[in-house]
Amino acid sequence: MSESKGTEFPIDTAEFAANSILKWWETLGKSTYPNATKLMITADCGGSNGYRNRLWRTKLQEIANALDMPVYVSHFPPGTSKWNKIEHRLFSYISINWRGKPLVDLMTIINLIASTTTATGLTVECVHDMKFYQKAIEVSDEVFNAVKVIPQDFHGDWNYIVFPDL
Repeated sequence: MSESKGTEFPIDTAEFAANSILKWWETLGKSTYPNATKLMITADCGGSNGYRNRLWRTKLQEIANALDMPVYVSHFPPGTSKWNKIEHRLFSYISINWRGKPLVDLMTIINLIASTTTATGLTVECVHDMKFYQKAIEVSDEVFNAVKVIPQDFHGDWNYIVFPDL
């Protein structure tokens, strides 16, 4: 298995993160929240969805445009992602579910993640994203400056709203 082919493992990029959010919205979000007028995203402070990632912000603009609603973003401060609820309410159960099982190939991993459930009703959906995601995409100043972002009063670099184009 090779990451460079882009067919086995998607590369963790801002484009991958944004595409995952859009896929979630299309498959679950809009039916679960049919009256939604905004989308709230919590994100780590670094990596593919980090607050300094220019591509992440441009992809957020694309999400806002595609959904025709503002996207509210709050980043966990550096070093605090361990308090992210998904770490405790999802990843821990996935780890329990695949404990002791050999993760021999991608389909095994996908099937183990997708079969994760809890007694309290957690179910997990997992799909194989076959899209190739290019690394190191440069975002020009012109494109970056066109993002319709409004920083919030408290740590506007970590908390902001991206509005759709009119």
